Amino acid sequence: MSAEAARPMPKVPFKVAASSFLGNFIEWFDYATYTYFAITIGIVFFPESEVNSTLLAFAVFALSFVFRPLGAAFWGSMGDKKGRKWSLSLSIFMMTGAAFLIGCLPSYETVGLLSPILLLCLRSIQGFSAAGEYSGAAVFLAEYAPANHRGKYCSLVPASTAAGLLAGSTAALVIKLLLPEADVISWGWRIPFLLAGPLGLVAHYIRTKLEDSPTYQEMTSAADPAKEAPHPTRLVFKKYKKRLVASIAATMVNSVGFYLVLTYLPTYLTSYTSMEASAAQLATDIALVTYIFIIFGAGKVSDIVGRKKMLLGSCAAFIVLSIPAFMMLGTAQLPVVIAAELIMCVTLSFNDANIACYQAEMFPTEVRYTGAALGSNIAYVVFGGTASMVATALIDATGNGLMPAYYMMGICLVAGIVLLFTAHEYAGVKLNDIE
Repeated sequence: MSAEAARPMPKVPFKVAASSFLGNFIEWFDYATYTYFAITIGIVFFPESEVNSTLLAFAVFALSFVFRPLGAAFWGSMGDKKGRKWSLSLSIFMMTGAAFLIGCLPSYETVGLLSPILLLCLRSIQGFSAAGEYSGAAVFLAEYAPANHRGKYCSLVPASTAAGLLAGSTAALVIKLLLPEADVISWGWRIPFLLAGPLGLVAHYIRTKLEDSPTYQEMTSAADPAKEAPHPTRLVFKKYKKRLVASIAATMVNSVGFYLVLTYLPTYLTSYTSMEASAAQLATDIALVTYIFIIFGAGKVSDIVGRKKMLLGSCAAFIVLSIPAFMMLGTAQLPVVIAAELIMCVTLSFNDANIACYQAEMFPTEVRYTGAALGSNIAYVVFGGTASMVATALIDATGNGLMPAYYMMGICLVAGIVLLFTAHEYAGVKLNDIE
C-alpha cells in the first residue's frame, strides 16, 4: 500500500457540502413552486390570452430550458478557466436574483404586455444561470472528496434536487391551504420566489468564502503561464466526444426517470386513473422522501462496486420493472400506488447516486466543469424537459396508459447500450490522474 493510500483521507469541509447542497436545493425549490403555481401564474401574466393561460405559463417555463446548453458552455468554461468558486458564486447570485425578481413582477393588469415579457426574460436568465449549478456542485464536491468516498459525498447533489422539489411542493400546498384563492392570485404565489433572495445571498456568501478545490489548485499551479490553454468547450468537442456521449447517455436515464417518476406521476394518476389529486401527491411525496434517504447509501455502494455497474444495473432494472410498476399505478389504490412508486424511486436512486460523481470523474480537470455541464444539460433539454410532454402525447395517441413505461424502457435500452461501449470506470482514481 502506498503512503498516499495509507494516510487518513481528509473530509469534505462542511461549508463546501452546504454550499453545494443549498444551490441545487434552491433551483429545484423554484422549479417546484413554478410548476405548482402554473395556473396562478397563467392568470396573473396571461389573463386575456386566447390561448390557454396555463399552457402559456408552462411554455415560458419550457423556453427557459433552451438556454441551458448555452449556460452550460459559459459556466463550464468559466469554471475551468477562472475557477469553480468564481463560476458557482456568480451563477447562484444570478439564478436566485432572477427568482426574487419574478416574485416582484407587476401583473398584466398593471403594466400590460411588459409583464409576461419580463417573466420570459427572467426565466431565461434562470435557465442560463442554473445550467452550471448541478454539474458545478458535483465537480466541486468530487474534487474535495477523498477518492474512495466520492460517490458518497456527490450523492448530496441529487439528494438536494429531491429535497428542493419536496420543499417547493410542500410550500405551495401550505400557501394554497392557508390562503383564499384571491389572496393566492394577488400575492401568495410570490412568497416562495421572494424567499429565493435571502437563500441565494446566504449561498453566495458561503461560496465567496471558500477556496477553490485542491484538485483545481494543483492543476493551475502546475500549468505553464506562458502557454495559452485551449478553450474548454472546443476541447471537449474535439478531444472528449466519446466521453461526452457517455455523459449524455448516463443523464438520459436520470432526466427521463426523475421527471416521470417524481414530477409527472401526480398528473398521470389524476388524469389517467381514478385517483384523487391529494392521494397522488401523497404517494409521490413518500417516494421523494425515500429517494432522499436511499441515495446516500447508494452513493456509498457505488464507491465499492463502481459507477458503471450501477448505471447499467439501473438501466436493466427499469427495463424489467417499468411495465409492472405502471400496471400497479393503474389500480389507483393508494397502498399499491405507493409500492409502485417506491419500486421506481429505489431503482432511480441507484442510478442517480452515480450521475453527479460519474460526470465529474470522466473528464480531466482542465475541462471537467465544461464536460459535465454540457453532458447533463444537453440530456436535460432533449429528454428531461420533454419527458412529461412525450409521455402525455404517447398516451393520447395510443390510448394506452402503459406508454410512459415503454418510453422509459426505450430510453434505458439506448442508454445502456451506449454506456456499455463508451463508459469507463473511474471510481477510486485520483482526479488529476484522469487524462
